[in-house]
Amino acid sequence: MNIRFNTALREKLAAEYALGTMKGGARRRFEGWMHQDADLRNITAQWQRLLAPMIEFAGGVTPPKSVWRGIERRLNLKTTAKGWQFWFNENLNFWRGLGLASSGLAAMLMVVVLTRPLQAPDAPVISYVATLTDDKTQNAMLVTADSEHRALEVRLITSERVAADKSLHLWAVPKAGKPRSLGVLKDNRGTFALADNAISDDVALLAVSLEPKGGSPDPNGPTGPIVYKGAWVRL
Repeated sequence: MNIRFNTALREKLAAEYALGTMKGGARRRFEGWMHQDADLRNITAQWQRLLAPMIEFAGGVTPPKSVWRGIERRLNLKTTAKGWQFWFNENLNFWRGLGLASSGLAAMLMVVVLTRPLQAPDAPVISYVATLTDDKTQNAMLVTADSEHRALEVRLITSERVAADKSLHLWAVPKAGKPRSLGVLKDNRGTFALADNAISDDVALLAVSLEPKGGSPDPNGPTGPIVYKGAWVRL
């Protein structure tokens, strides 16, 4: 498979890798592509930087007893008695982290390794995030807001293409009143100035409409169908 010139597929695979949902041979194959493709590494690093704040929402998981037995067996610790048991009991909270998926841990490690050059004083501070889904509840778009630097970043992660005569228009949908335009996407992504009314307390969700080229001709709201929508969450 040649993904070098398939922008939508590259974004989708990079997102899946960063999320940790890419498994086994597919993950190893993608890592091989990254090794030979600097642009793909950059795309993946950007996804990992955007998704890193979500790690904070991952709750602790208590692994089944079979996990501990497996650890003891592999490390030959069954006969080390009290020393191992004492350490284990005193550090239970730490060891619960092993219950997280190994792919998730690998993604976290890649965040550290690949984004280290990006940690500058002006690095983004993600304060809001929304995952927008289509009518089949499939993830289609990721929107993040950096309140400190007043920036809104949008990435389309679906493989569906937008017709040449159409545009995707992003809206903030308040609990009452008319939708507020946040910007029109170009090339399946966009970075916009973050308006105060995009992150005010009355914004319930974000939505994307399919509009004529250049966006909705009506400043008061969408004229085309809503194709993606999702809750706007403050971190």
